[in-house]
Amino acid sequence: MEEVKKTPEAQASESKPAPRSGNRNYEPHGSYSAGRPGDRKYGDHRGRPGERRGGRGGFRRDDDEFKDRVVDINRVSKTVSGGKHTRFDALVVVGDQAGRYGYSLCKSGEVPDAIKKALTKAKKHMHKIHIAKGGTIAHEVEGVYASTKVVLKPAPAGTGIIAGGPVRAIVELAGIKNVVSKVYGSRAPINVIRATSKGLDSLKDYGTVMVLRGLKTPEEVKGKKPQLKKENAND
Repeated sequence: MEEVKKTPEAQASESKPAPRSGNRNYEPHGSYSAGRPGDRKYGDHRGRPGERRGGRGGFRRDDDEFKDRVVDINRVSKTVSGGKHTRFDALVVVGDQAGRYGYSLCKSGEVPDAIKKALTKAKKHMHKIHIAKGGTIAHEVEGVYASTKVVLKPAPAGTGIIAGGPVRAIVELAGIKNVVSKVYGSRAPINVIRATSKGLDSLKDYGTVMVLRGLKTPEEVKGKKPQLKKENAND
């Protein structure tokens, strides 16, 4: 039999990967025409969701200013007619270490889902506090929730954070560096977090106290001169 000589174009076409039967415009990931993820030979093909530039699951990363910490994960089991229904609740604290913090307790069937839901909810409900000079609080505060009482006292520089797990998490992420705390009553993590948050929310700065005592006006606290009434030119 005579051998059929193949042209270079025919040999190149055989070396190319065959497209899928359903879509002729499909180009596999990493093929000769796809230089980088998301690039395709045919412009009307957008690629899989994980390969889109900047789309869902893409390669664009947003820098998150908040840091998070998982304080407690609890397994909750409920007995129903069909058997036991097990779920997990996650207690998460977030903060920017510059005076803002948030916390949330969410429940889901899986631990990662519960943590994700708690993070999303915590970032939507943020609290803001004033941090005094030296990275401490301005004065002693007490927070009470149910049967839990949390006392926070200011401390000089170099003391550090003397607190337990839940209190330490919320104080560190809020940006406080020197504080002394004590917990009385129930040690349930969610109760301790809520009591600590109530105590931090009751903090007052110097300007607020001066206004409450009647020693200064809000304009003086803000550094603004009181506006004088303009006298009429006829007077």
